[in-house]
Formats: sequence, C-alpha cells, structure tokens
Amino acid sequence: MNNITEVAYKPVRRIVTGHNEAGESIITSDANTPNVLAQAGKPVAQVVWATGVGRADGLDPAPAGHKFGFHSDEGSLLRIVDFPPDEVYDQEKLVEFLDSEGVRDKKKPRHFWFHKTQSLDYAVVLEGEIVAMMDHGETVMRPGDVLVQRATNHSWSNRSGRNCRMLFVLLALKEGEEL
Repeated sequence: MNNITEVAYKPVRRIVTGHNEAGESIITSDANTPNVLAQAGKPVAQVVWATGVGRADGLDPAPAGHKFGFHSDEGSLLRIVDFPPDEVYDQEKLVEFLDSEGVRDKKKPRHFWFHKTQSLDYAVVLEGEIVAMMDHGETVMRPGDVLVQRATNHSWSNRSGRNCRMLFVLLALKEGEEL
C-alpha cells in the first residue's frame, strides 16, 4: 500500500458445511467471505461467520454488507483482519469509528487504536507481526502467537512496515460477567 487511498488485502476463502435432505453432510458454499469492510486508512476486516444478534435475523450467514460491530451480542464472531502499518492509518477516521462504536479509550491512550470491548477475544497472528499493547506493557506477536483478550483496554500497533493478518474469535460478554 503506497498511500491511504489504496486498500490491499487477500480475500478469505470460506467453505461452509451443512446437510442435504437425507441428513448427510455436504459443502453448502465455497466462495470468498461476503462481508468485507475495506476503507482507506483503516484495517480491512472480513467477517467469516457470526452467531447471536450478528447473525442477522437467522440468515445463514448474515448477508453481504451486513454491519458488524466489534462483537455479536449474545454470540460469537469470526473475523480476519489485515492491519496496515501504523503510518498508513487515517487516525481521524479511526477515532471516529471507535467513537461511533463507543469503545475508544478517551483518557490518555498510549496509541491511537486503544479501545475496550465487553468481549472475550482470541487473537491469532497468521502473517506478519504486530505489537499487542496494554495500559502497562506490550509484546510483539508473530505467526502462531495467540493472545487471550479478556475485556481489557488494548491496542494493536503495526510497526513492521508491512501488513499483519490476524484471526479473531470474539465472544460477547454480558456487562459485569466474570472471566
């Protein structure tokens, strides 16, 4: 990506199984993930599957273009995200997005991406590297590393100069639910 008007990402192939009329297992679809949020200056998010409220009235899966938040209330969300290097972000648009979702850290964030969601998130680096930041402390994550984010204030800082692809499984929590 040479400037913030370009949104480069690799589509995620999604294969979904089900049952035929005889109750036997079949592949019901095999195509690129239909729910892609690709906007200049932001990470590219591809929602592979959702349960709970994000499932959109029982449609299996939610239709292309369905708006997803950070997680799916009363359910789960499987998302692949391509994080560009920090210098590529349109920080103003990202702050607007975080504010619109009601998750941005407005105190004294260490990084423009700092946010907190009421969810248990499993974050896996697939390609590249990223720095997982907390209010105090940080660690570099590389392919195969897994972070268990337990409704904490956090940020993702890509200081590598190239995209980082991550897989997230996000499980919605009820307000005050213990982890």
